[in-house]
Amino acid sequence: MPKATGTAQATGTAKSAKAAKPAKPAKAATSARATKAAKPAKAPAVPEAAAAASGAESRTALVRRARRINRALAEVYPYAHPELDFENPFELLVATVLSAQTTDLRVNQTTPALFAAYPTPEDMAAADPEALEQLIRPTGFFRAKARSLMGLSAAIRDRFGGEVPGRIEDLVSLPGVGRKTAHVVLGNAFGRPGITVDTHFGRLVRRWKWTEATDPEKVEAEICALFPKSEWTMLSHRVIFHGRRICHSRRPACGACPIAPLCPSYGEGETDPEKAEKLLKYEKGGKPGQRLKPPPDYPGLPAPPLGGDDA
Repeated sequence: MPKATGTAQATGTAKSAKAAKPAKPAKAATSARATKAAKPAKAPAVPEAAAAASGAESRTALVRRARRINRALAEVYPYAHPELDFENPFELLVATVLSAQTTDLRVNQTTPALFAAYPTPEDMAAADPEALEQLIRPTGFFRAKARSLMGLSAAIRDRFGGEVPGRIEDLVSLPGVGRKTAHVVLGNAFGRPGITVDTHFGRLVRRWKWTEATDPEKVEAEICALFPKSEWTMLSHRVIFHGRRICHSRRPACGACPIAPLCPSYGEGETDPEKAEKLLKYEKGGKPGQRLKPPPDYPGLPAPPLGGDDA
């Protein structure tokens, strides 16, 4: 009897184990379906982009691919421009200093009242610090920025005859002015080519494997070496436009990106075209841009003034 009982128990155990076996394939199939559903679209990479992604790209191929991207961006953004409102070199210099740690939109909403109160370096140098601070408060860090604005205005008045200098060596000698600000002013107010390495530019050129550098001056030097000097200023605008509109920091709209075939980082963002379309910003998303007074050929909408619907 004990033996029979043991046999029965063994038989029951075997039956239970046998019955449980089909559950494993079913679970695996479910997992496979989930994996298949979550799998991103295959990157439409051209051979050059694939080589860049694998780290096997030659210098010649890098230059060729970088210039192809620049040409493609020129077709996508033929209207690319500085997104700060200005009418003269002094206004552009002041607006660029104010743009640190804030948006161009917020600067553009702030500068009309600022320039109405202080239209020249002489006026701004003689400003009451507290009054100046209140005018630029919306841009953040207003005390430090006010000191820089008054300092650079006094330097322009005293050292450069009231005129914004047109050499990078002179510009970077002004309080609060670094190479990025100097290149913005030189390229857009004086027509002298330069690369503007802001956060968008640095992020995209690393994403495209044009450089691995993080130091802005090293990035500037390496990117300058890839392009003819005549392209530097407009390249900066195009890359920054693309970074603000499509190739975002957290969720790039890969599925709506016109240069996806050339990008070695395709797939870092949303690859579904319909979902990617919803991530587009500014004129690409049918919304206002950052300038209250955009150029005549800008296809988007003007930004609202301060106090308007700028959420």
